[in-house]
Amino acid sequence: MKKVGFVSLGCSKNLVDSEVMMGKLRQSGYEITTNPEEADTLVVNTCGFIDAAKKESIDAIIDAARLKSEGNCQRLVVAGCLTERYQNELRTELPEVDAFIGTNQIDLITEVCDSRTNTRALPVIPMGNKSATYLYDDEAPRVLTTPGYTAYVKIAEGCDRPCAFCAIPIMRGSYRSRRFGSVVNEVQQLASQGVKEVVLIAQDSTRYGEDLGQKDGLASLLRELARVDGIEWVRVMYAYPTHVSDAFLDVMAEEPHAVKYLDIPLQHASPHVLKAMRRGGTRAGLERLLERARRRVPGIAIRTTFITGFPGETKEDFEELVAFIRNVEFDRVGVFTYSDEDDTHAQTLTGKVDETIAMRRRAHLMKEQAKISQRKNRARINHTTRVLFEGTATESDLLWQGRTEGQAPEVDGCVLINDAPENFNPAPGDFVNVHITEAHEHDLVGHIIG
Repeated sequence: MKKVGFVSLGCSKNLVDSEVMMGKLRQSGYEITTNPEEADTLVVNTCGFIDAAKKESIDAIIDAARLKSEGNCQRLVVAGCLTERYQNELRTELPEVDAFIGTNQIDLITEVCDSRTNTRALPVIPMGNKSATYLYDDEAPRVLTTPGYTAYVKIAEGCDRPCAFCAIPIMRGSYRSRRFGSVVNEVQQLASQGVKEVVLIAQDSTRYGEDLGQKDGLASLLRELARVDGIEWVRVMYAYPTHVSDAFLDVMAEEPHAVKYLDIPLQHASPHVLKAMRRGGTRAGLERLLERARRRVPGIAIRTTFITGFPGETKEDFEELVAFIRNVEFDRVGVFTYSDEDDTHAQTLTGKVDETIAMRRRAHLMKEQAKISQRKNRARINHTTRVLFEGTATESDLLWQGRTEGQAPEVDGCVLINDAPENFNPAPGDFVNVHITEAHEHDLVGHIIG
């Protein structure tokens, strides 16, 4: 039995692709190994979103190629977004790679891992492939790489948004939703395997079902999934501001298992920058949206991301963004600095902002948010909250950790647990009550109570 090792880079959507590829290989008789040095075949599933991610992907390919020349590896496959964007260049520069497959060619994974396949004869999908049709479904085998109590479920693929800075439509094709019943069936299967938390993902989750003629498709899906036996939390990531409907918010408010958490990348608050980004909108409009979300869903946690240094961003634009986060007081914020991406509209814009200024603005924004986050966390001291227990803390073997419903996996902080009743031994995936005693910028600290 040949062993296949995987290196999965980038976002959770890419991770699901890796899990499906692993599932297909295992179903075909391959053994999946977590040790790259013992793999007969290595698969690197790449990210091509921003410069740092592209560099990480290239470094991972070079490391894998070294294992092929010096170690046990006999076959090297490169998949994912970087392949979709730069496949011709990669074929030329990396002859040691046996096969390149794009994001629309996941089903070819067993074929390209077969040493009998002449992979150089495989068709090259043209960049910007709007005819992409690939969607995994509930019948696709998956090997979950997340902890057994949490799983990502991709509800759609591709994107039709015209955002000036983004190359996702080039890499992933046009927007296409999975069938309602397929998603429900998959979540039921995951529940039967012991999964407690389901995280719904897409490039734009709030458009789910629109291409299938469904009105408020995400609201209907969320309500259905929140009622699946065994599922405690259903979380939605990647909402788009123009498509956050009252129906969607009402499901979060009404369904006990629909997590009161809104992940809504806004990117900026200055109308001038939003227009340049081809997103549109105004600061006042965004503030009304967020006020509506908090009014309809009491206690909701709101996470967003911003970009600093977008071409043409002035000092006044940035000051408006700072004033915006001070006024809105988000629960979680991530900030990226702008970088030119090939084949995007933003790459052609004038008025590029110096990288040093963009970095300084990012640091300023994060410092402002740190004050807000710490103040919000301190307000939770002496309160007891329900926590998904995750086991030993990543930062210390002397602590446990878990998450509240307001903390998404991987991107948010956690609850550090320093004590529990005697003979109380929770298992990862259990829900426990934690009394909060300390608060930091990102994390909370407390002890389990009986």
